[in-house]
Amino acid sequence: MTDTATRPARPSRPARAAKPQGQWKVDGKLTLNHNEAFKLEDDALNVRQRILDTYSKEGFGSIPPDDLSGRMRWWGLYTQRKQGLDGTRTSKLEADELQDEYFMMRVRTDGGAVTTDQLRVLAGISTDFARGTADISDRQNIQYHWIRIEDVPEIWRRLEEVGIDTVEACGDCPRVILGSPVAGVAEAELLDPTPVIAEIKQKYIGTTEFSNLPRKFKSAITGHPSLDVVHEINDISLVGVEHPELGAGYDLWVGGGLSTNPQLATRIGVFVRQEEAAEVWAAVVSIFRDYGYRRMRTRARLKFLVKDWGAEKFRQVLQDEYLGRELPDGPAPTRAVGHFDHVGVHEQKDGRRYVGAALTVGRAGGETLTRVADLAEAAGSHRVRFTPHQKLLVLDVEPDRVDALVDGLAEVGLYARPSSFRRGTMACTGIEFCKLAFVDTKDTATALVDELERRFADDTPLETPLSIHLNGCPNSCARIQTADIGLKGQLLDGDTPGFQVHLGGGLASQDQESGGLGRTVRGLRVASADLADYVERIIRRYTDGREADETFAQWAHRVDEEVLA
Repeated sequence: MTDTATRPARPSRPARAAKPQGQWKVDGKLTLNHNEAFKLEDDALNVRQRILDTYSKEGFGSIPPDDLSGRMRWWGLYTQRKQGLDGTRTSKLEADELQDEYFMMRVRTDGGAVTTDQLRVLAGISTDFARGTADISDRQNIQYHWIRIEDVPEIWRRLEEVGIDTVEACGDCPRVILGSPVAGVAEAELLDPTPVIAEIKQKYIGTTEFSNLPRKFKSAITGHPSLDVVHEINDISLVGVEHPELGAGYDLWVGGGLSTNPQLATRIGVFVRQEEAAEVWAAVVSIFRDYGYRRMRTRARLKFLVKDWGAEKFRQVLQDEYLGRELPDGPAPTRAVGHFDHVGVHEQKDGRRYVGAALTVGRAGGETLTRVADLAEAAGSHRVRFTPHQKLLVLDVEPDRVDALVDGLAEVGLYARPSSFRRGTMACTGIEFCKLAFVDTKDTATALVDELERRFADDTPLETPLSIHLNGCPNSCARIQTADIGLKGQLLDGDTPGFQVHLGGGLASQDQESGGLGRTVRGLRVASADLADYVERIIRRYTDGREADETFAQWAHRVDEEVLA
């Protein structure tokens, strides 16, 4: 045999070329998948005219697939789930088999800010076209169901008449901008982000500059010390800070997102002045447009680019390629002060009050919204705001009218003094209307809240409301990984509706022991029918076994797994 040392060396194979990731500045504008193909073929914003001229006149059957399941999202329209299809059908049927000939419609309300006149229009659309539906989402906007394509032009006309629209409420574009619900009125506010949000909307939303991004892009801006816009889980966040030399401005965070690959945002470490905030926002979106991964939609969010680049490279590209100047170093936000949902009665900087109310899992409806508008005006207010926590605020309330407003809101199911459970529970749309869901969420969450209030009626209230978030699928629209008790919908044993349990989540700004994401206990799943029993059991174990001043998140990360079962 030939000694191995004397064997001739095999010729080395050439290194396999890396697959292009669809980064425009690296690979050019390639059509690596169908989504990228239809976006390049015809800008998605152009579908508006076809809706007005053709589809609304000729009906649902006239809409071609690329417009129906693609471009119409840029105008806030998704087909909703066909009624009667249970969770076992979600993964077995194709999207066109799951969809109905009705739409979910999202309305764009940046910063969650509406006037009472606008609220009446939103209410009227719910009553006239959406079978009374109108959910306040955790993106600070209104979401309708049962919308017919024939009614879309009239809905748009009514919205635009009062200065609202649905442009880029969904789609691969910059979606609604979260803003502090108490912007401009809170005593503790560092700075008011309202001008920045307005500038971004006026300059960049609905333009072809950013109408073709790799995937959706979520923004948040706040100047309030409660850090009330969940800044750690957005693609970009501008968070109010006080620079020791430059005064009030923003700290820049990028690359946050949850879904099946959760990642908290990264601090870039720069200080952004109020007057340059919109420009910096546009530069970050441009980086995502030009360098974001487009080959696989599962890796097409900004968080994957940020993870690969890191903060230092991201800052360098931002400054060198897009701003043409360096940004100063800046301080990090301090730990959140106060509760970020703004529920209750609070004094404004002008001596009036704002009143925050919890409605059960965001369910409102046209009649409720109309009544809110009436109550607000009777209290001297013409301004209402939605929050990123499915809550509603009435601003500018005269002090002597607060009690009447609080009582009136309670009569229609909005509580300024809610139980911990009604205040802390959120739910996504769920199987009732969503094609991706496996289980019901809204009704399940409502029943859970009612039952927990009954079971804990005689107990001392929890010092801090526990957050309980229910999601109908793994995509985490209801932010399950950052909840004290996060519940991810799935089918147990093939056909039983239930939830995988995440415990001890929270946002890093709240100094949670978890560092922001919940703890998943292997094999811990709960059937929907057993949910109240499980949640009661885990809360009582926490209240009985916690150490002094220990939060639920700290307790959930400290105890052994068997305690959490």
